[in-house]
Amino acid sequence: MMSIDFILPDIGEGIVECELVEWLVSEGDIIKEDQPVADVMTDKALVQIPAMYSGKVDKLYYQQGDIAKVHAPLFAMTAEGDTATDTVSVNTEQAVTSSVASSSTSSVVATTSEPTNLAINSSTIVEDFILPDIGEGIVECELVDWLVSEGDVIEEDQPVADVMTDKALVQIPAMHSGTVTKLYYAKGDIAKVHAPLFSIARVNTEKAAIVATTAQVTSSVPTIATKSTTTKPATPNVVDNAVTNSGKALASPAVRRVARELDINIHQVAGSGKKGRVYKEDVVNFSQGKQVSTNVSVSSVDSSASAIASTRVEPIRGIKAIMAKAMVESVSTIPHFTYCEEIDMTELIQLRLALKEQYAKQDIKLTMMPFFMKAMSLALKEFPIINSQVNEDCTELTYFNDHNIGMAVDSKVGLLVPNVKQVQNKSIIDLAKDITRLTNAARAGRVESSDLKGGTISISNIGAIGGTVATPIISKPEAAIVALGKLQTLPRFNDKGEVEARKIMQVSWSGDHRIIDGGSIARFCNLWKSFLEKPSNMLVHMS
Repeated sequence: MMSIDFILPDIGEGIVECELVEWLVSEGDIIKEDQPVADVMTDKALVQIPAMYSGKVDKLYYQQGDIAKVHAPLFAMTAEGDTATDTVSVNTEQAVTSSVASSSTSSVVATTSEPTNLAINSSTIVEDFILPDIGEGIVECELVDWLVSEGDVIEEDQPVADVMTDKALVQIPAMHSGTVTKLYYAKGDIAKVHAPLFSIARVNTEKAAIVATTAQVTSSVPTIATKSTTTKPATPNVVDNAVTNSGKALASPAVRRVARELDINIHQVAGSGKKGRVYKEDVVNFSQGKQVSTNVSVSSVDSSASAIASTRVEPIRGIKAIMAKAMVESVSTIPHFTYCEEIDMTELIQLRLALKEQYAKQDIKLTMMPFFMKAMSLALKEFPIINSQVNEDCTELTYFNDHNIGMAVDSKVGLLVPNVKQVQNKSIIDLAKDITRLTNAARAGRVESSDLKGGTISISNIGAIGGTVATPIISKPEAAIVALGKLQTLPRFNDKGEVEARKIMQVSWSGDHRIIDGGSIARFCNLWKSFLEKPSNMLVHMS
């Protein structure tokens, strides 16, 4: 017998918990689909939670007055399907026993394999795979790609889907082996954490032994039981689209999901159930009526509409949505100021070219970024305020001993900012290895969540694409970020007053003006600049 948890669904935008006001059932009660189970209080409104299935209540997880969590189990129940199949198995065994006991009776009314088939079906269960927690505070993610299709046979731990969350691409594995029966989202949809992602049919090992025994016995003895079932015909329910119901629609979460999939406002659907409860058939019938109405209205549009210039609208999702929210929060809560400087990179470029070939033979890609990071780390030792973070109400300042320097990477899924941990303890070569690993992972869209968290300061290499001066936005809660401009060959005067070609790079700093003033950022930048313009100075200061 299979007990399943009823997951408390979304009961309001932004609602994460509610008070259990009253249970309308008790443990051991037999309940029907859509029967009210509990009253909960949230957002100053009393909400009634209906059952999604018929069956038996096994356990109530909360007491009256407790705080129940959305997307967490509310109660446990044995669904009617499990109970029914167990009963069929028992009836089959009883029928077999009766037949053996009365073997002297030669008349057999009917012979059927139906009970055996039901028993065999009872060894397979269909259950939803619930999307688990995939990051602290993450409540939704974008379905980037399905790695399986409906009807596919999958193995335990086989990758099923790629989802995007918290600036990282996460692969979701299967928890069991079985057959995929339904995918609940299309590519690009927003999937909810703690909600069904897909459904799978798998073997119920608890019933397999009983089924095998029953099938073996019934194969040699005829059974008498026959059962007829009738199906209640769906009642047509086409409603005018202009009619809306101003009250709260009575419908189960499963029905509401069907309405969302069909893009229907469930408040417009007239329910055929008791007290106006909306069933799946009501939604489907309404959808068909709505489509007809829509087609008529489209055909009646004046042909002059075709002269209107076409447009394309696409939702802002994934990395773009995350970046949009982060940037708005940063500029609306942090007073930015920008400081620009130019750096003569001539000597550092010569040093890097001299070392590049040597380390390329060791499969180490030596770019300019390791030098930028190491020089920055050395300067941060002298100016720890640049490596600090302020709390929300600007009453406390936290200084970080580790220099976790982030670097912006233009990946195929959008802008990612992984960070190299503990730069202060690493050599140039160690940094080159870390930077190569993170860059490759970011461009593939598969950066580990740990590599995206814990940054203390960031570098944006906008110059790799183009541009000289920028106004970078701070990655909150960090206190500073620098944008590197493109490298240019420009004329400059040397110590003798002669004009010569030099490799010049413009850099643009943005600082949190609540804790960093112009003098601090200028002195810090001058020290960083001195390490880059004279690489020998960097060697002297390394520990």
